[in-house]
Amino acid sequence: MAVDKTTILVVEDEPSIAELVTFSLQEAGWNTFTVGSAGEAWEFIQRRSPQLILLDWMLPDQSGLRLLSRIRADRQMQELPVIMLTAKSMEEDKIAGLDNGADDYITKPFSPRELTARIKALLRRKSPEHAQSLMTVGAVALDPASCTVMLHGQKIDIGHAEFKLLKFFLAHPERVFSRSQLLDKVWGDHVAIEERTVDVHVLRLRKALKEAETLIKTVRSVGYMLSEK
Repeated sequence: MAVDKTTILVVEDEPSIAELVTFSLQEAGWNTFTVGSAGEAWEFIQRRSPQLILLDWMLPDQSGLRLLSRIRADRQMQELPVIMLTAKSMEEDKIAGLDNGADDYITKPFSPRELTARIKALLRRKSPEHAQSLMTVGAVALDPASCTVMLHGQKIDIGHAEFKLLKFFLAHPERVFSRSQLLDKVWGDHVAIEERTVDVHVLRLRKALKEAETLIKTVRSVGYMLSEK
């Protein structure tokens, strides 16, 4: 069972750098899209929700910094992880980038290994549901690398949608999510699924978890949460 790939948008107008970055990210197993201007980047993120943006400082139509400010001004994108790619190593430029909402910056030239390490670290920090390390709660353990779920050390059968749902809950324990939030966070806001479908997947998830089904709590008139309490 393949789990959804993390989508990364690369905003870079130098073809040689864009090619190197794209190759490195695809080698690391990420779904990568490349655009060469701030305008194209804005159009892309209106259509799709990337999990991370690599944003060049110098772009032909407007600065990466201006695009970053526009992204951060949008309520739905305030938490979107952004790494600035910059030829500017001046301290005040880095500070300006961070002040405008960049999560990290990498100064050109950089090694592909450093780039992928920084992306992994940021995704772990900002989007725990995209982490690849073992996730556990009580007797339940989920391994994102092999896409398996264990109960008391024994592998259990679980559907693709239920796997994604459980992984999200494990990444955000003790937090209540509404059905619409779960639709957005787990399936993506561009997917045409009705809110009541979330209830069906929660039921299936509980069934798959057998005696550990009580981990998934219903919060009346709000939604669902994962809790050991």
